[in-house]
Amino acid sequence: MAAAHALDETFGALADPTRRRVIDLLRKKPRRAGELATAFRMSAPAMSRHLRVLRKSGIVEEEGLPDDARVRVYRLRPQPFTQLRDWLDEVETFWSEQLDAFKEHAEAVAKEKKR
Repeated sequence: MAAAHALDETFGALADPTRRRVIDLLRKKPRRAGELATAFRMSAPAMSRHLRVLRKSGIVEEEGLPDDARVRVYRLRPQPFTQLRDWLDEVETFWSEQLDAFKEHAEAVAKEKKR
């Protein structure tokens, strides 16, 4: 049940296009909250709301700088993406099996019609 909840949180966070674009930026390197706000021409409070959702879902983590505790640097965490990939693999396996079974059935029906 906890895995399903974590997956729901991940999907919820990824549902917003701005948050997906934040993830695209963070894939390149960790960034300060201010850099992200500037990149999106967004106010700091608006970016903070997006980062809060990403943090709550576990997609990103924040870290303070040793020389300035007011500055927060955000980086991606791999775990939510691993869980998402595992779930997608399960879904893909299900559909592959379904399509293989349908193919076998269709071929068997075609073979019967030829007789």
